[in-house]
Amino acid sequence: MLLLIDAGNTRVKWGVPRDVAFASGQTDRWLHAGSVARGEVADLSAAWSGLQIARVVVSNVAGPVLREALLAVLQGVFGAGIEVTWFASQAELAGLRNRYQNPAQLGCDRFASAIGAHALFPGRALIVATCGTATTVDAVTAGGEFIGGMILPGLGVMATSLALNTAQLPQIQSISETVTPFADNTTDAIVAGCIAAQTGAIERAVVRHRELHGDVLCVLAGGAGPVLASYLAMPCEKVDNLVLIGLHVAASV
Repeated sequence: MLLLIDAGNTRVKWGVPRDVAFASGQTDRWLHAGSVARGEVADLSAAWSGLQIARVVVSNVAGPVLREALLAVLQGVFGAGIEVTWFASQAELAGLRNRYQNPAQLGCDRFASAIGAHALFPGRALIVATCGTATTVDAVTAGGEFIGGMILPGLGVMATSLALNTAQLPQIQSISETVTPFADNTTDAIVAGCIAAQTGAIERAVVRHRELHGDVLCVLAGGAGPVLASYLAMPCEKVDNLVLIGLHVAASV
């Protein structure tokens, strides 16, 4: 079996696909799946115990400390000889051509998400918006070129940063899905502004990409995706675990 890991700045997500080979139309993709907070990596030992894993593919954007922690857990559960591939961005992979000036500099999670979106929606020009600790908004052509994109603070980070750095504004404890554009209280006004900034970036990217490449599909992923989806001015395809899907595609090549 194949174990796929998306090690992000906030959570570590993982999945074992039912089939080693990727299939775009598969609806029940995961045989096993789960996630833990970044600081709870040791808990993965229990989650993975008993799995017959032959190969592991990891996207890690959280740095060398988390990499070493993950490797220790993997070797502790599956043995020192377990095959671990640390996914990295490159000039071309799995039908996607990376047009970053320095292809290796593109975040591996962004590259994996773009690969996954292109595999799920082949032949479509895409805006891939991944809304997590950071929000990334990336453009992919119908022919499979990753043009580039933008990075901004994620919805939660944006709201918290404003509250922490402004003396008389309240700390945001949660983000409602029913905030109006013109809020009548300070907490909701902060959230409304942050939502407008997030959705505005995504919508602006879609409009510009459409001007250059015709019809564009917006693909929305990440933990804040469900909150932002209802505020976007255009329909979008919501995809869970897009990084893991991209790793699955790459592992199938």
